[in-house]
Amino acid sequence: MTDQSHDPLLFLDVDGPLLPFGEDPGRGPRNAVSDARFSRLSLGAGCRLAELPCQLVWATTWEDEANAEIAPRLGLPRLPVVRWPEPAAEHEREDRWFGLCWKTRTLVDWAAGRPFAWVDDKITDADRSWVAVHHRGPAFLWQVESFRGLTGEDFAALDRWLRSIVLDDTGSNVQHGLPRSSPQASIDADNHLEMDGTGGAAEARNAARPCERG
Repeated sequence: MTDQSHDPLLFLDVDGPLLPFGEDPGRGPRNAVSDARFSRLSLGAGCRLAELPCQLVWATTWEDEANAEIAPRLGLPRLPVVRWPEPAAEHEREDRWFGLCWKTRTLVDWAAGRPFAWVDDKITDADRSWVAVHHRGPAFLWQVESFRGLTGEDFAALDRWLRSIVLDDTGSNVQHGLPRSSPQASIDADNHLEMDGTGGAAEARNAARPCERG
């Protein structure tokens, strides 16, 4: 097995990014009957994830069920699983005040300074700001629409960022973890991907809402 101990991490949520749910707010309700549990799972996502230059980690309330139910359907091996500790009362109050996702502190602790990307449908600017201050290494927080799930555009953004990381001796953090000198791309505060020379841009996904457990 390839040693991934020095690769950046990719924290993966299940509900939303891999298992879309809910209705597209730009369209009316679907006429079809409710989906079976895994019918909206994007089976091609497994290959796309496996091709990314990173170590995949489950960061979901599914915990071990993600390895039992999701990984085999995507053709992925068993992955490390983030455990969610009971939050301190003080942290809960602070998180509600700042609109911080309940996952954010744990993921920063789990990464322990290692570069990481995080894919979730509940990420907001509050999480990006908190991570920029409290995480020692590069970080890339990418919000996905829950009704759509991960798209080719999302995978392209993740791949570009992961390949752009240059580890230096300073260990300094930058906005969204992208090195300032990188000619590949620049990520602005609105979660747009501006790809130099291509004219491509990822859809802005920055609803200012707190992340709720679920």
